[in-house]
Amino acid sequence: MRELRERIKGSMPALITPFSHGRVDEDALRRLVAWQIAEGSHGLVPTGTTGESATLSHEEHIRVVEICVEETKGRVPVIAGAGSNSTAEAISLTRQAKEVGADAVLSVAPYYNKPTQEGLYRHFAAIAEAVDIPIVLYNIPGRSVVEISVETMARLSRIANIAGVKDATANLARPSRERDACGRAFRLISGEDITALGYMAHGGCGCISVTANAAPRLCAEFQEACMQGAFDRALLLQDRLAPLHDAMFLEASPAPVKFAVSLLGLCGDEVRLPIVSASKAVQARLREVMAAAGLINI
Repeated sequence: MRELRERIKGSMPALITPFSHGRVDEDALRRLVAWQIAEGSHGLVPTGTTGESATLSHEEHIRVVEICVEETKGRVPVIAGAGSNSTAEAISLTRQAKEVGADAVLSVAPYYNKPTQEGLYRHFAAIAEAVDIPIVLYNIPGRSVVEISVETMARLSRIANIAGVKDATANLARPSRERDACGRAFRLISGEDITALGYMAHGGCGCISVTANAAPRLCAEFQEACMQGAFDRALLLQDRLAPLHDAMFLEASPAPVKFAVSLLGLCGDEVRLPIVSASKAVQARLREVMAAAGLINI
């Protein structure tokens, strides 16, 4: 468990789920996974928000994880999105992710229900007790409405298989406070590309990245620089990546990043309702920033 925990680091794309004619495009997904590893990504995170988990059936959800595990062949850890606002459903998804070979799971704070801090603690503790697999908490109040407090995080960090947190709060005071409250072994992972440089400087271990879907090598080089303490080099890479980070959220994700990946010829830009494809204006901006980053020629 400790060895695996230490492998949760660096650039880990929050992997998109390719679709074709309404179905998961399994061939495109396999190509995408192979390309990500070849480009230097340190881990893969399928079936999260960027993977459109909300509109995947349970069968599709587990199949996507299974394909990632098959294609990865143990070369990098697979951290499968397995959260839900139903504790029972989250346990079921976590159990199935383990059965198909995921190395760890990403478990989001229950959305819509608005549980108390005690409810959050019991939710995650129940998952950890039910399934013996490393769990990365996902703290994203912008989508789930509730925020896991530092105090609740500290309580959860004492559970052996709760390994760390993906932090999408954009609060750069949190990693320092969580290092103090949760201990140095607790994995602190940024969940926001644009602030990842500051997060890493505060003691972060890596980033679960949207942009890494389209720019895996640059994101991996950025993370390598941060992990080596070469923040001058990391800043140069940040300057190159920042316009791309911003463009990924000009409209509802993952529409922009799917279009960006489609420009590389790896898959189509098909999304599922209620998400719609990127508008013409956003497509034009994505072409511009992808070219500026040296990822495509126009």
